[in-house]
Amino acid sequence: MDPSLSELAAPLSLDGFAFVHAPRLRSILESAGLRDWESFASSWDDLGVDTFMADGGRYRRRRFAAFAASARGIERKPHQPHYQSRDYNALNGGVARWFSPVTDAVAAHPAMTAILATCHRLFDALTPEATRPPVWHVEVHQFRIETGPEQQGLPTPEGMHRDGVDWVMVVLVRRENIASGETQMEDVAHRPVGSFTLTEPLDAALVDDERVFHGVTALRRLDPEKPAYRDVLVVTFRRG
Repeated sequence: MDPSLSELAAPLSLDGFAFVHAPRLRSILESAGLRDWESFASSWDDLGVDTFMADGGRYRRRRFAAFAASARGIERKPHQPHYQSRDYNALNGGVARWFSPVTDAVAAHPAMTAILATCHRLFDALTPEATRPPVWHVEVHQFRIETGPEQQGLPTPEGMHRDGVDWVMVVLVRRENIASGETQMEDVAHRPVGSFTLTEPLDAALVDDERVFHGVTALRRLDPEKPAYRDVLVVTFRRG
């Protein structure tokens, strides 16, 4: 494994999660081709409202895409619904949820391709050879969680959860006029094992989904007169 990725793999293997500070991740991603982060981040201003919120909320905006990751590289799949069983998402699971697709420009952006290629190298190497698939199913979510006086923004309205995948990366894109949004980790017995807050663009959380539950606390608006939101990119890798 590349020595730079070994720095990420060590805590992930030990604890089941890792907090990666922005300078470290930026360095790794730049070696994988990251450039023009600003135009990538600006695409979060063009997300559709998530209409599948069982709590009636309209505080979440998103776009979605699926990819295949293999030795041949990263290939986008035809647009498809996002599905989670209610075992993993008691609030919004159990239905096929169709979201606006990630645009072609964003899917092909050098920031996206660098992130997906890096995830593939890391997660593939961390997976035992006996269970390592030739092709990974990859899902990408652009999320914006808004918060205001009429409705509180909940990054994980389902609470502490697992996603029903193998590996997860959450990359902060932007925080605007908010406090809180603390990422919390629990082991499979629901004992707290760590917490941190993504504050700088390219701060990231890495998660072994089979070993830990994760959640994010509600957002609090700082200036009541200004928009307040949290933008993240979520990437999941699943066998088969």
